Amino acid sequence: MEFTAKQLAQVLKGTVDGDENAVITKFAKIEHGKPGTLSFFANPKYEQYVYTSEASIILVDKTFEPKQPVKATLLRVDNAYEAVTQLLGYVSSKTKKARRHRSLRAKWYCSTKFGKKVWLGDFSRVGRRTVIGDNTVIHENVTIGDDCKIGKDCILYPGVRIFPGMVIGDRVILHAGCIIGDDGFGNAPQPDGSWEKIEHLGNVIIGNDVEIGSNTTVDRAQMESTIIGNGVRIDNLCQIAHNVVIGDHTVMAAQVGIAGSTVIGKYCIIAGQVGIAGHVKIADHTTLLAQAGVIGNIRKEGQTFLGSPCIDPHTYMKAYAKFRQSGQE
Repeated sequence: MEFTAKQLAQVLKGTVDGDENAVITKFAKIEHGKPGTLSFFANPKYEQYVYTSEASIILVDKTFEPKQPVKATLLRVDNAYEAVTQLLGYVSSKTKKARRHRSLRAKWYCSTKFGKKVWLGDFSRVGRRTVIGDNTVIHENVTIGDDCKIGKDCILYPGVRIFPGMVIGDRVILHAGCIIGDDGFGNAPQPDGSWEKIEHLGNVIIGNDVEIGSNTTVDRAQMESTIIGNGVRIDNLCQIAHNVVIGDHTVMAAQVGIAGSTVIGKYCIIAGQVGIAGHVKIADHTTLLAQAGVIGNIRKEGQTFLGSPCIDPHTYMKAYAKFRQSGQE
């Protein structure tokens, strides 16, 4: 990876203050900038580093006016924070595998259908009658079951497991160790106190532009489908149980657990270690703060909750103050 300030300005529709031929080969935080790196300045608390950084190029807002001399070439854009996100995506797209490759150490079948420029890594397996879309990258040690459908421009990182019959949309990213479609946790109590396993015969349907983190599990439905909507972002180590529905563009941090048959709305924000009971409905635009516990329906849109069982954050903090006072008495 090597880019000049002039090239980056064209990509970001920005302007260059300084050497337009300045070259960068990697990125760095502004406080760690070294020759050959690109940094960005978006938070006023870090302005001191603009003047001391050794970075070759610093991405700044067009409105930024330096108070001291700056060593680096400044690449001016409308919004530095948004521009660095765009730039990281651009560089990533340039470094992705974009040619057809099927490892001789991988396994597939005559009935497997591959689109154009599919990359299939060592020791991966793609099942019978499974369809893989154009430009999808399947890294090493990935297992994809029979009768699956995977869209175009997807990335399946090493160790991903996709069970038979799963449906995955376009531009989906599944990180290492992610499991899609294993059995849900369904057990029927017996008169003698033992448990009988309930078979799960449904599947998982994942929409477009979804990203699911490492070692996250999405269970298949007992009947019908577990559904992950378009644009959903799920972090590492989350558990999505059978028959759960997650609405479009909801985001979920690490270690969230969602019990079976719960329906979560669109554009929700679910922070780390939130636990949600089964058969619950959560309205659109709900925010659940870290370690919140949801045991009942949330019907009104746009609310924020904290605590377990979760309540309004202001009420929670007042109660917490009382808890502290009683502990000091």
